[in-house]
Parts: sequence; C-alpha cells; structure tokens
Amino acid sequence: MKRIIAIAAAIALLAVSAIAAAEGYTIGIGQFAQHGSLDNCYEGFVAGLAEAGLVEGENLTINLQNAQADMGIAQQIAAQFAAANVDMMVGIATPMAQACFNAAEGKLPVIFTAVTDPVAAGFVSEDGTPAGEITGTSDALPIEAQLATIRAMLPDATKIGILYTTSEVNSISAIEEYKQLAPAYGFEIVESGVSTAADIPLALDALLPKVDCLSNLTDNTVVSALALVLDKANAAGKPVFGSEIEQVKLGCVAAEGLDYIALGRQTGLMAAKVLKGETKASEIPYEIITEPGLYVNSAALESFGIVLSDELAARAIEAE
Repeated sequence: MKRIIAIAAAIALLAVSAIAAAEGYTIGIGQFAQHGSLDNCYEGFVAGLAEAGLVEGENLTINLQNAQADMGIAQQIAAQFAAANVDMMVGIATPMAQACFNAAEGKLPVIFTAVTDPVAAGFVSEDGTPAGEITGTSDALPIEAQLATIRAMLPDATKIGILYTTSEVNSISAIEEYKQLAPAYGFEIVESGVSTAADIPLALDALLPKVDCLSNLTDNTVVSALALVLDKANAAGKPVFGSEIEQVKLGCVAAEGLDYIALGRQTGLMAAKVLKGETKASEIPYEIITEPGLYVNSAALESFGIVLSDELAARAIEAE
C-alpha cells in the first residue's frame, strides 16, 4: 500500500513538473523610469530571450512594471515580485536593480541592466565577483571618448556643466570619473545636484551661466526631464551633449554612447542561461559593451554652428 502511495505521489509530482514546464517561466521586470534608453533596454532584453528560445506568450510570462523614477514605487514593485515568487527579477537602471536585489534576499536570481557602476551599486566586489545571485550588464559611459569629442567640437570651451541626482550612485561615480579625466582635455567640471525633478529648473538657471556646454549622464531623473533641459540650454545658447542615441534624437548635439538595444539583448541572453538552469547568476561575471558609437544630430549641430572634423564626420551616425 505504501509503495502504491509513493508511486502515486511521484506521478503527481511529475504531472506538476510537466505543467510547470509547459507553462514556462515567469519573470518580473522593473524599469525605473520611462525614457528612450531604458525602453530600448527592455526591447533588446525581450529580443535576447527570444533568441535563446524563451518567447513571451509561449513559454514565458513577463510582468513589466515602471517605477516612474520614484524609489518608493521601485521598492513596492520589487516586493510584489518577491511575494509572487517569480522565477527571476530584472532591474532596468541602478535604483530599480537595487530594489530588486534587496527584495530578493538571495532567494531569487536578479539580473540587472543599464547599471553604470555595479561595484558602487553593491552588486559586485572590486574584483568583479557577484555579491549574491545577481549579474547583468553595465552601461558604463565612455567618458574619455566623450571629453575628446567635446574638445574637438568646442575648441574654445573650458567648463562643462553636469546636472545629476544626488541619490543615484551611478551618476556620482560617473561625475568622479569626469573630474579625474577632464583636466587632460583642458576642461573643468561644474556639477549641480538635485533631489527631484522639481529641483531641475532652478538648478539649470544657476548652472548654465557658469559653463560653456552641458554633458548629460544616464541619470534617470534628469533624462526624464530632458525636454526641459534642452529648452533652457538652447535658450541660453549652450549645447547639450548626450550619453546615448535617444538623447541625441531628442535634441542633444552629439553623444559618444552605447546601443541600448544591443545592451538589452546581451542581458537577455545572460538571463536565459540562468532561467534554463544552465548556470547560476552568481557564476556569470557582469558584462559591458566596450565600443561606443558617435551619434550626432545635424540640425542641433547646425543651430550652434558646430562643424565636424573629418575624423568625426567619418564615423558619425545620424540619430534619426
């Protein structure tokens, strides 16, 4: 009798496993803010999963939530994912990834993307070792290439303004690198920190008279208000350099930036390996895209009378 019960229990367990396999995987994706680069990350991420055989609606369920650049909402989203016992949490942008990592408490794998500095964010150690069941991709800015391009386009400029959110560790680490590298290109970095989007207008009014141009980071709060930044900077006659193609499409003059769809795809391929059980998140070092592209907005360049050198023109990609 006990043998029959054991066999029945085993059959029931196999049936449950079969149903789970048929239903596929469920992942919770939290996106910190609504703007072009993060939207591209999501698009690329889903494409990467599909490339690996995980297709939404077939063997994959995706719960996508947007925190609208609010850390409190990000934490609520991550807590909901954890309570729902999803197979994986995905954090798009540093604050969202931090919320997911904290909520997962090591019980669920976490994949991050669009994280500028995974070390400063607490996801990996200095030697690149994951801090737990977490891995992903970094959008570390090609800051030296950006400085070289600004110098080539604005030969007489001396001061670059940077607006950033004081609570975003990704922005703080990027500014530190700007400060370290800027003197070699004859620049001084003038920074201005804000707490919320509401602080941006006054911060810009104080910053713009002090600088020759602005260099925009991948700071989520500032990028979400990019239209306002561009309006004020254009009115002041100060060009704005972006950090990726979507910012250039919106009106920044140029950017040495990354392809965020490619970044998302790379992340999706990594996530697929973890979901399929081929490896653990803690066994995959985080990855970066190392080759930036020069994106330009010809109309914006013309409005400021900026002419590209032959070297820049040869590799410039028009942001359309």
